[in-house]
Amino acid sequence: MFTDTRFGGNQLAVLPQADGLSSQQMQQIAREFNFSETTFVFPPKTSHTRHVRIFTPAREIPFAGHPNVGTAFVLASIGEFGEIKSSLTVTFEEDAGLVSVAIHESDGKIVSCELTAPQAVSFGKTLPVPLVAAAISVDGKDVVTKTHGPQVTSVGLPFVMVELRDRSVLERARINMNGFEGLVAQDVMPDVYLYTHANDGFDIRARMFAPLSGVPEDPATGSANCALAGLLAYYDPQPNGSLRWRIAQGVEMGRPSTLIARAEKSDGVVQTTRIGGASIFVSEGFLYLD
Repeated sequence: MFTDTRFGGNQLAVLPQADGLSSQQMQQIAREFNFSETTFVFPPKTSHTRHVRIFTPAREIPFAGHPNVGTAFVLASIGEFGEIKSSLTVTFEEDAGLVSVAIHESDGKIVSCELTAPQAVSFGKTLPVPLVAAAISVDGKDVVTKTHGPQVTSVGLPFVMVELRDRSVLERARINMNGFEGLVAQDVMPDVYLYTHANDGFDIRARMFAPLSGVPEDPATGSANCALAGLLAYYDPQPNGSLRWRIAQGVEMGRPSTLIARAEKSDGVVQTTRIGGASIFVSEGFLYLD
């Protein structure tokens, strides 16, 4: 997901017909693939398009970005939604709420998918800079707090959002497990999203560490980048407007990804946040459980 080149972007395994699988089996399958996430698709529980469950190698999560983009891409590509001309919007039922995904087609191919977050942007704790800096192995002076401190932000899945001074700091960030355990002691889910502003063809460059979720580093984190859109829009001084950011992630781990984040703001309130991009098939096959 979030690439048009094989072996770039974020890997995703999609099981389009998951009926009959238990939660334990889904967790085992996700651990077997060992991607950031694996999705399992079921018939809808109510009147929407599909019910989707998402697992990391370590746990089930209520919502995530690239799994929704990728699941929509896969189902559209294999004909689950019939013929698509120009665009189609589908709705997935998930624990965090309803996730709508706009699917865009051109010349018979699915060229991009964009999701709308299931929840409005919300904010949790602001964490001490030394604690967060220790977790990502950087100096506290390299953490930027002019706009916001290290702050828990969510549009359906929480992340500790940390702005860094520049790209060189971003590149040398590393996981310090003792520091991550310190974040756990603060009673937060220690999935840490790092970003810096750029002016090199991208507006933002980012990384995301989630070692306690079984994801040491994620190549493209749609839910975190969607939360970033909400965060930046919230602090933007303009009370109304449409905002857009072109974001690079995964470069440091050799899986470059490009994500497009958008937010709509009205009367000083962030109304919607969206994340989208391209996807590409790499392989397909069968999984035998017996």
